[in-house]
Formats: sequence, structure tokens, C-alpha cells
Amino acid sequence: MASSTKSDFLKVYSVLKSELLQDPSFEFTDHSRQWVDRMLDYNVPGGKLNRGLSVIDSYKSLKQGEELSEDEVFLASVLGWCIEWLQAYFLVLDDIMDNSHTRRGQLCWFRVENVGTIAVNDALLLRNHIPRILKSHFRDKHYYVDLLDIFNEIEFQTASGQMIDLITTLEGQKDLSNYTLPVHRRIVQYKTAYYSFYLPVACALLMAGGNMGNHTNVKSLLIEMGTYFQVQDDYLDCFGDPKVIGKIGTDIADNKCSWLVVQSLQLANEDQKKVLVENYGKADQACVEKVKALYIELDLQEVFALYERNSYEKLLSSIESNPNKAVQAVLKSFLGKIYKRQN
Repeated sequence: MASSTKSDFLKVYSVLKSELLQDPSFEFTDHSRQWVDRMLDYNVPGGKLNRGLSVIDSYKSLKQGEELSEDEVFLASVLGWCIEWLQAYFLVLDDIMDNSHTRRGQLCWFRVENVGTIAVNDALLLRNHIPRILKSHFRDKHYYVDLLDIFNEIEFQTASGQMIDLITTLEGQKDLSNYTLPVHRRIVQYKTAYYSFYLPVACALLMAGGNMGNHTNVKSLLIEMGTYFQVQDDYLDCFGDPKVIGKIGTDIADNKCSWLVVQSLQLANEDQKKVLVENYGKADQACVEKVKALYIELDLQEVFALYERNSYEKLLSSIESNPNKAVQAVLKSFLGKIYKRQN
């Protein structure tokens, strides 16, 4: 991704932010405007911006080398930012639910001085900004209702995935045998894959005049890719460098139904399972280290490397069997960005 594209993309963020800070539906005081300004800058543009930039990339691929007008690039950027706003909304709440400390290399928003539980309301504001942005820029488009519909649909799926994650974690505190691959897959599909992989392409397809009903195979492929992405995330939570991934992994201490614990339950002998049961899901660093040591003993790094290779080959052959070359280009671009990523 060329840095010029990223800097152009960030200029659109500034446009959207200033529109929101002048929203005629609310009479801002100076103090409230400053709060929202700071809250947006802290939470929205700080990540890798892959989801948002993917809308522009995907739209360009679908237009197959046509020269895009400034308006087209701007509108694709606006949709990209709507996904980044959605992501910010989810992360602010997710960090509170997981009692996390860091996100994107800085303190979680709710841990910032004088923020605390105000972060819950800030998340609601972030969520409410999305339809305001869409109304402002897409109200006259024939696909406006489809856009509203898909954002609502995917928010519901993501929140439902988060619920499965949270209640499974509760069950896991009683019995780790609840952590199975099908359960992990359901969590991942709903919690991550829909909004991170399907939504950017769906936005680009709608803008390019596509009918979503004609692309069901694309949807299932993107969900597969999202599953692979989350398995990478689970792996990096344990084995990634916090300086590179921008956060300190908490999956073991938080008792998460992570791909690593699911694999270790399948591979462990009775003694090793006992170590897992006694140490998994405890906030004590010594317990966390024992679980990590067990993961190394079970050679999960090699298990993951094999999974990554197989997933890549399978995804690539599925992509290449798609008859539409433009859609192939979109999917290959996604796969290229995530294969063997370190953060």
C-alpha cells in the first residue's frame, strides 16, 4: 500500500471529523467538541487502517484499471472510514470487557486519565457516527439502503460473535473441554471475519453496482480468510512481539477459547492436560508462563506453520477457481496482505 494512498485516506478522516464536530443535530459546547475531537483522534485513525484501505483497493480492482474520478476515490474512502469507525467502536468496548491495558501501542481509552466508564458512551457515539456519515454522503445513491442494511447486519453478527466468545469463556472456567475447533470457528467467523474481511469487499461491490446475491462464493471465501486471520491473531497474542503487535497478549490469562488452547487440548497427554487445567485462565504471570512452556513443548509453533501453509494453498486455489478476474484480484490482494504477517 503506497504511503500516498494512506496520507490521502487520512485527509478524508479530517474532512469527516470536522463534519461530525459541526453536526447540526447537536449543539456542541467548546468542552464537548474538544472531548469528541480528542476521543476520535485517539481511537479511530491509530491502527494499520487495513480494513478501510481495502475498500479503495477492492473498488480499484473491480473497476479493472479504469481511471477513477476524485469523487469515486473520496466515496470509497468514506466507506473505508465507516469500517474504521465500526472497528473503533468494537475495540473501545472490547478492551473494557477484557480488562485490557494496551491497544495499538498506547493505553486503552478507558484507562486514560479522566475517561473511565465515559468510554462506554464514547463507543455509542462512535457507533452513531456511522449512519450520520452514510446519510451525509450516500443518501442520494441507489445503494444507500443496502449500505445501511449491511452495516447493521454485520454489527449484529459481530456483537453475537462477541457474546459467544464471552459466554464460552465463562464455560471454559468450569470445563476446558468446551473449547473445540467448531466452537472456535463460530466465534471467529462472527466476531472477526464478517466485519474485517467481508464488509470492505461488500462496500466496494455495492459501490461498483454489484448484486451481493451473485457473490455468495466470494463471501464464504472471505469468511475462510477471516478465520485464518484470527488464528494468526491467536498465535501472535502468545508468540508475537508486543512492540510489533502493539499490545500485550492476554488470551491465556483471560481464559480465551484461542486456537492455541484448542490445539493443545487435542495434542496433550493426560499430564499435560492437567497443567493446562491448573494454569489456564489465571491472571498470575507464573501460570501464564507454564501454559506458554506447554505450547512450546507441544510444538505449536510448527503446528501453526503447517496450518498457515495449508490455509494459504487452499485459499489460493479457491480464489483462482473464481471465474471473475477482477474479483480474483481483490481476493489475492487480501491474501497477500495477511499471509505470514507479524502484526
